[in-house]
Amino acid sequence: MNTLGGVLQNSAVKFGKYPALSYVNETHLTYNDLWEKVQEIAAFLESKGIEPGDKVGILSSNQPHWGASFFALATMGVVAVPILPDFSEVEVSNVMNHAEVKALFVSEGLYRKITDIVCPSLKLLVLIDQFAIIPAGTAEAELVNLPTALVPQSKPIKNYTVSPDEVASIIYTSGTTGKSKGVMLTHNNLVFSARNSGKIHVMNETDRMLSVLPLSHTYENTIGLILPIMFGTAVYYMRKPPVPSVLLPALQVVRPSIMLTVPLIIEKVYKGKVLPNINGKAITRSLYKFAPTRKLLNKVAGKKLMETFGGQLKFFGIGGAKLDPQVERFLIEARFPYAVGYGLTETAPLLAGFDSFEGKFQSTGPVMQGVTLKINDPDPLTGQGEIWAKGENVMKGYYKEPEITAEVLTNDGWFKTGDLGCFDESGYLFIKGRLKNMIIGASGENIYPEDIEAIINRFKHVLESVVVQKKGKLVALVHFNMEELESRYKDLKDQANNYIDQRVEELSKELQVFVNSQVSKFARVQVVVAYPEPFEKTATKKIKRFLYY
Repeated sequence: MNTLGGVLQNSAVKFGKYPALSYVNETHLTYNDLWEKVQEIAAFLESKGIEPGDKVGILSSNQPHWGASFFALATMGVVAVPILPDFSEVEVSNVMNHAEVKALFVSEGLYRKITDIVCPSLKLLVLIDQFAIIPAGTAEAELVNLPTALVPQSKPIKNYTVSPDEVASIIYTSGTTGKSKGVMLTHNNLVFSARNSGKIHVMNETDRMLSVLPLSHTYENTIGLILPIMFGTAVYYMRKPPVPSVLLPALQVVRPSIMLTVPLIIEKVYKGKVLPNINGKAITRSLYKFAPTRKLLNKVAGKKLMETFGGQLKFFGIGGAKLDPQVERFLIEARFPYAVGYGLTETAPLLAGFDSFEGKFQSTGPVMQGVTLKINDPDPLTGQGEIWAKGENVMKGYYKEPEITAEVLTNDGWFKTGDLGCFDESGYLFIKGRLKNMIIGASGENIYPEDIEAIINRFKHVLESVVVQKKGKLVALVHFNMEELESRYKDLKDQANNYIDQRVEELSKELQVFVNSQVSKFARVQVVVAYPEPFEKTATKKIKRFLYY
């Protein structure tokens, strides 16, 4: 039970006829079907010379075959190399060559990303949609006609024995600080993390999960795939990206009891749906300024939001970045079943988290069972310092990077997260920001850009922001909601652009005054720069800050 193959085999026995993985509104794979499919994939890979320890990439959108391929590799002792769909062709090439992948599962929609890649180690290319071998030089239009290579009900000839300490996957981070690193996670890392994550919120075979985050990211991979498979939960995928026109009907069909998201998703819902309804009428706009009536309006909005998500939600997990305070206050007052977790790819991923209705405002919850966290070298006044972690979920290291590994893993097993935080008297963890993001003020003050950004993002028409230091000055790069502004001036035609430019300039000045009235003297913003385009983001929708320093 400490290997991924053991987890699936146990679930096939326990939950055999229950639905495991499927597309929305399509025939599902039961747990028995999934185990049979895993055996067929393993038999196919074995026949093509794939052996334990080989690296096999998965470059695919979310689908039932993603999970089947992942577990097939795990049962053979083959190392999975999940690749984020949002990676550029250069990044995909770097991952494939650095990991020396011997085979690659690729989905039809992402095939274009690899047609020009040169990877000497690559011997086998498989279309994951129907498990067909892709011959060299195949055009994208020809993919649909390729026959499946799987033999029904086939099983591998060899009997594979996998150790819990063997590497199960190498996940390349899409970090906010630049270079992508290959995080080596063992079977035990992943199984331990999934099992203990399941103690925060208990799930079972009656639950339904709608998957919207990429499976190639540790967050969704562990908590959105391995965990539900462990406890017999049904997981549903969408054939198209989760834009509102696709997501909203899917929510009504699946009526999920569990969902995993990142802050940006729920923040967009709040700013795009909830606030416009309240601000649309003068009376509700006025009432929203007073706490008692605001809470009442939020409670009404919360009921509507629950219906939008299918009406059956019990756990709405939010992770990957810090949740906006204004949005969290709404979720609390709306009695929405949100939950927050904290972790990193290097810890497979969860370190702390709380269940629905058990949180504290702006906290990531108590430490996950089986994990030890400590604040290293805390500030005597604030108690803040770098968070260090120890537990069976801590990675084996960075692939081919012993020097970088030694920088973050101590000899006695502590992992340096690079995050700044502190605990309250109840043991709840509060994240202050990234150590690398912290700005040192002119007189040595610690300035946390994330705190300033949280204030900026509350300002009218602001979608997102990044605070950086340039030539000793604090500069706020701000992306305003241009669609909202354009809609106000759409009737002016030729004059609209001039009005919008003028309004953005006015807003930038107002924003500077607004922010500086709410921060310490040393954290005041000296320059506001309007950014016309959204900032580039990682898989969990965190801004790639290094691009804007």
